[in-house]
Amino acid sequence: MSQKHRTPAGGRIDRGKPLDFTFDGRRLTGYAGDTLASALLANGVHLVGRSFKYHRPRGILAAGSEEPNALVTIDRGAGRTTPNLRATQVELYEGLAAHSQNRWPSLGFDVGAINDHMGALFSAGFYYKTFMGPRLFGLGPWKKIFEPAIRRAAGLGRAPAQADPDRYACRFAHCDVLVVGAGPAGLAAALSAAESGARVILCDEQAEPGGSLLAETTARIDGYEAQAWLANTIAELRRHERVRILPRTQAFGYYAQNFVALAQSLTDHRAPDDTDRPRERLWQVRATEVVLATGAIERPLVFPGNDRPGVMLADAARTYLTRYGVRAGTRILVATAHDDAYGVALDLAQAGASIALIADMRPDPQGPLVDTAQAAGMRIETASAVVETRGRRRVTSARIGHLGTDGAVRASEAPGVDLVLMSGGWTPSVHLFSQSRGKLAYDDATGT
Repeated sequence: MSQKHRTPAGGRIDRGKPLDFTFDGRRLTGYAGDTLASALLANGVHLVGRSFKYHRPRGILAAGSEEPNALVTIDRGAGRTTPNLRATQVELYEGLAAHSQNRWPSLGFDVGAINDHMGALFSAGFYYKTFMGPRLFGLGPWKKIFEPAIRRAAGLGRAPAQADPDRYACRFAHCDVLVVGAGPAGLAAALSAAESGARVILCDEQAEPGGSLLAETTARIDGYEAQAWLANTIAELRRHERVRILPRTQAFGYYAQNFVALAQSLTDHRAPDDTDRPRERLWQVRATEVVLATGAIERPLVFPGNDRPGVMLADAARTYLTRYGVRAGTRILVATAHDDAYGVALDLAQAGASIALIADMRPDPQGPLVDTAQAAGMRIETASAVVETRGRRRVTSARIGHLGTDGAVRASEAPGVDLVLMSGGWTPSVHLFSQSRGKLAYDDATGT
């Protein structure tokens, strides 16, 4: 299959290094720098999985660690089969073999999808009330028929049956400042600490530092274009001997006295080989100060069918376009309650996509991005929201509800849509802060 959704130029991928990979046995092609998710989208693959209970089609929703749908199994050989990895975090390499999960006999035709037509029998929590063995025939049928069937249906991916042949390392470290997250805020914090003479460890879950700047094309920081500022800052950090930068490293535990646990992936981003290098390293770090610069996650909007393949977070679509050179759709509906989605619509339109409609929940949105979209001739409907999407394996149309000044709601159709983008604003990523018993406070003035 050709990469029909790849843009002719742009992104941070290396177009001079094509990579072959398989998804459910189908041979596809991507580039060095792709994730599995971006490579699948470039090849026009949107259906990537099935939901747990009803086996409904699932597609790629996000572009990072917040991805809830695109869970895959990566087969790296005997004992190295890893289930439930997010396709948005799996780096592409030559020969990568990925498989979808929770479907039989195939992803396109899943017998378990019959559950979707029996939803009335499978209400939320039904398994807590009805999974009782029949008493009429004793425990025999329960142990031999019902329980094995239930166990086979439970879970998503399958754990490998063979022993893990890999080696894992552990390391202890001390520093003055540990910075979690290498986006613009984390980079600035690390550089400031380094320039004051502190020993700094900077970790980030992605393959390279930069965070949101890796997909940024228009912002300026301290008078520099975002990419120039990013390159200069990383170069400055690497000149400091007391700074350690850890890519592909996720902070997963924040404990007493600034003790933080980090998991560093060392070899999963390259094809398996016979060397004795460790696969992962566990860092146990004791820091004098910890800076959490973990960014924010875009909020989805809630409407019937918002889990259908072809429905995606707006900023994820921008990331696939500007970082990976992938246009995730051709005729796009943007549903928003936030100005950022207008910028996404403008970027996609410049890349050749058709923006069918921007449905804004707000009655009177204002701002420079809104003005630019209006000047570009984009159709904007205010006080409007998506009330339904249609399509089976991928969205094909949407229904829009418009709230009139008289309080009446009228509906209209958006036919021929192959991508619905949604943006409900941003929520700070405060998982580690909350785990360390940090408390949040709501600010009425800013609505945050």
